[in-house]
Amino acid sequence: MSAALSEWETYYVIIGSSAAALTGLQFVVVALISEARDIGGGQEEMETFGTPTVVHFCGVLLISAICSVPHQSSTSLGICITIAAVGALAYIAWIIQRARRVTGYQPVLEDWIFHAWLPLLAYSMLLVAGIAAHKSWSLYVIAAAALMLLYIGIHNAWDTAVFLSVAKKKQLESGSESPNDGGAAT
Repeated sequence: MSAALSEWETYYVIIGSSAAALTGLQFVVVALISEARDIGGGQEEMETFGTPTVVHFCGVLLISAICSVPHQSSTSLGICITIAAVGALAYIAWIIQRARRVTGYQPVLEDWIFHAWLPLLAYSMLLVAGIAAHKSWSLYVIAAAALMLLYIGIHNAWDTAVFLSVAKKKQLESGSESPNDGGAAT
């Protein structure tokens, strides 16, 4: 397994470092949110829609780290990936429940796709790959799931930044402190 994983080294360096850098940029988005007033949502919405973005980036970083451990066996890889996937699936189930209860923002179809269904798919793929880590195809499934999580995080961070930008512009144009909610949640 170590030899097979060594062929993936560059891949995991690229997506792992990308996830780490994007996690840092997400802090900038949070700083923007703290400067914006009354733009549709508060702490509950941030914890429901913003925090999972950082969790997905950190998940990619964790997957990259797990797959980069020297002398990794298929058994140790399977155990680590399975544990991470089970924890992430429990987290996503919790986020879905929170999204159903938020009051400051009504999630739209795109929110459900990128904050619930696609993460659920990606972490389910990890679970299957972790259980089947002794199979050579599992490395491709792990890689695909990690890349999917990276793109989900990028989408969600971008969606938040655009929402904040549009809401702030509406706020400035109307001269009010409370613009209409017209975009995705934080």
